[in-house]
Amino acid sequence: MQKLRYFFEAIKIEHTVFALPFAYISMALAAGGWPGWRVVVWGTLAMVGARTLAMSVNRLVARAIDARNPRPANRHLPRGLLAPPEVAAGAVGGGVLLLVSAWQLNPLCLKLSPLAVLFLVGYHYTKYFTWGSHWILGFTDGIAAAGGWIAVRERFELPAFLLWFAVTVWIAGFDLIYACQDVEFDRAERLRSVPARFGVAAALRWSRICHALTAFSLAAVGLVIPLGWSYWIGWLLVVALFVYEHSLVSPTNLSRVNMAFFNVNGYIAVIVFLATLTGLWF
Repeated sequence: MQKLRYFFEAIKIEHTVFALPFAYISMALAAGGWPGWRVVVWGTLAMVGARTLAMSVNRLVARAIDARNPRPANRHLPRGLLAPPEVAAGAVGGGVLLLVSAWQLNPLCLKLSPLAVLFLVGYHYTKYFTWGSHWILGFTDGIAAAGGWIAVRERFELPAFLLWFAVTVWIAGFDLIYACQDVEFDRAERLRSVPARFGVAAALRWSRICHALTAFSLAAVGLVIPLGWSYWIGWLLVVALFVYEHSLVSPTNLSRVNMAFFNVNGYIAVIVFLATLTGLWF
């Protein structure tokens, strides 16, 4: 039980709050309401499997670098609280759960699941050769939104692409902020990121652009699928939170990065989720 607790801490199971609500949003919009227990249960299991696979691989790939970086040096693998084979077993288990869940949803989900696995495993290596890794991470997380749609409709349609894009630029935006903490270390280790390549000020400007695009794409969702006044109230709250998030950080003060990264973006995911559900309800 102690090892299991360590494993869930290592993969930061609480960060599921970022992508999972968008999978549910896609399911609900595609179904025009309740998508049914089968889709919800297997869609949730697919998400759990995908995230377990991705984060387990992330911890394995980065364990040597984490040990040299003072910020993540206390993670479980560098400290020896978990062994690499234990985390690898979690990755395999997550991958199997994802594939089985996709099989239970529909043939298109199953056909596309290997491509999802490719991104879930491969994006961890992108920081070794491109500073565009922030957007590749966002694209990978955005698969949740697209997957929720095709789990119901078994085809791609415009709202699925809008939600996928929204998640892509949203995740990239706050990953840019998060990466500002490791500028000097990334440069020393020759890791690629926008802050390391162009500086913190440029990274924060790109983050603001990404979050402006997130707001526009969420607005487009509300225009393509009319969701009424409650959705637009939620949209305004999200815009206000983006403004607040970017007021927390500056090129000369990154002391509140964790609040901007986790707290604010967790609220954004929940607000979009609730605004969409109430829009469908009313």
